[in-house]
Amino acid sequence: MAHDGQDMTQMTTSAVLPELLTLTRAALPAVETVFERAREAVREMVTADGRVSGALIEANQTAAHGLAWLATYNQSLQQMQRWADALEADGKFGEMEQLLHQIAFGEYLHQVAGGIPMNQGEVVRLQDMGLGWEALSGFQSTEIQTLMAQANSQAARTRLVALMEDQAGATMFGASGLDEELEMIRDQFRRYAQEKVEPNAHDWHLKDELIPIEIIEELAEMGVFGLTIPEEFGGFGLSKASMCVVSEELSRGYIGVGSLGTRSEIAAELIIAGGTDEQKANWLPKLASAEILPTAVFTEPNTGSDLGSLRTRAVKNKDGEYEVTGNKTWITHAARTHVMTLLARTNPDTADHRGLSMFLAEKTPGTDENPFPTPGMTGGEIEVLGYRGMKEYELGFDGFKVKGENLLGGEEGKGFKQLMETFESARIQTAARAIGVAQSALDIAMQYAQDRKQFGKSLINFPRVSGKLAMMAVEIMIARQLTYFSAWEKDHGQRCDLEAGMAKLLGARVAWAAADNGLQIHGGNGFALEYKISRVLCDARILNIFEGAAEIQAQVIARRLLG
Repeated sequence: MAHDGQDMTQMTTSAVLPELLTLTRAALPAVETVFERAREAVREMVTADGRVSGALIEANQTAAHGLAWLATYNQSLQQMQRWADALEADGKFGEMEQLLHQIAFGEYLHQVAGGIPMNQGEVVRLQDMGLGWEALSGFQSTEIQTLMAQANSQAARTRLVALMEDQAGATMFGASGLDEELEMIRDQFRRYAQEKVEPNAHDWHLKDELIPIEIIEELAEMGVFGLTIPEEFGGFGLSKASMCVVSEELSRGYIGVGSLGTRSEIAAELIIAGGTDEQKANWLPKLASAEILPTAVFTEPNTGSDLGSLRTRAVKNKDGEYEVTGNKTWITHAARTHVMTLLARTNPDTADHRGLSMFLAEKTPGTDENPFPTPGMTGGEIEVLGYRGMKEYELGFDGFKVKGENLLGGEEGKGFKQLMETFESARIQTAARAIGVAQSALDIAMQYAQDRKQFGKSLINFPRVSGKLAMMAVEIMIARQLTYFSAWEKDHGQRCDLEAGMAKLLGARVAWAAADNGLQIHGGNGFALEYKISRVLCDARILNIFEGAAEIQAQVIARRLLG
């Protein structure tokens, strides 16, 4: 059925390119070649005396970070191809999936050749990485030229959005590629988010309220806090992929709810990887059941991402307890929690990460009237634009006591290494949250574009509006496949810090773009606090900052690629 203002022939004629998978499969080696040439060129820029130099990476930051983005695009297209091939083999590669795949290749090939946006104001080009046009010789193939000329056409975008309209109410646009069990988990949490989270999220945000404790109790009953904790410790022992699906759907309802499980995930990862047998037996069941809620206490006022320079001190007293003195900031959900994963310096003679230790520091949950009742500890709320449902705090410690038995692993000086071991899971989970926020922006923007009439027709029937919606759907699927791949690697015991970092890097940019474009579709109404898209914009902005700012994330990826 044709929608008002659209041409009937455009609605019934497919915009999918013939032999699409053959075209996209043939494009991958050329992208890989560009990436490898860029890696060699950048490595030459940053090498001194036969070794990659940290100082030179910093001096050539645009080139190094550009390489990280190029690697991310290379991996993204590979994972889109893997997704498409798997769907084709299962007979599930329908017209919508074909259009998502086609537009993804058409757009990202153009960006590789012409410039990748690291953010709105910074576009990195091959020349920044020391390459000339000859690096694109492989892009002269018939397959790539066809994709670049025809894949991301207005007709393709319009047709994709028409299919999206026909599937209104679908959980997502296009098949995820995940197995049936994971999709059942998705459906369960999607229903919960629609019934319990979405109707209240905007009110929680506007009133700057904590997410009600009843929501936490219901999520605990659903197993959110013990999702990936082994069964022997009271958890469900499920995969990181399941954690992605749950985080995605809850964050689609409200990022604060999707982030409740993050703190338990980080604490459990720390204890599983670095805790003693006694610590695992004591803490993991309590985390899994949400009998205790944890918070992560790492960042300090003057350190930001430079965790190695932390100054908060933990000194062992004659009773075998540690006394903590110092200040922390940007601590999420600090008041209502029972235990802090607290990073502090136990060796005063060090000035880098080698003197840091991790503690499972117990505290008494606070109230609105007295948020920090534990002796030796004070705190104040930091008022924020978005991501409000757990609140942010500054904390002060002055002789705050931690039991000696709560030194993680029972050994000093291991804190930074223990924390590093959690970063893969944390970044996968953050990428999943970003996908959920982006999907929320698309949900809200599409509904508004259908309902809002201008000049005699729905906004969705204007090509630049439908084009925005199409690109949201395409980039969400790209970020989704990159995230699922990093989770698959983690579940199969493979190192995935690189892929997890890429998923987080891309996912955060996609979420911000989706929220920004969603607000643009709303026009002036999007600037009004009463409209949900204003909240989603504020929530999306944090994703490029926490769990490693985009610049730090690109730096980490670049160092791995060049090492």
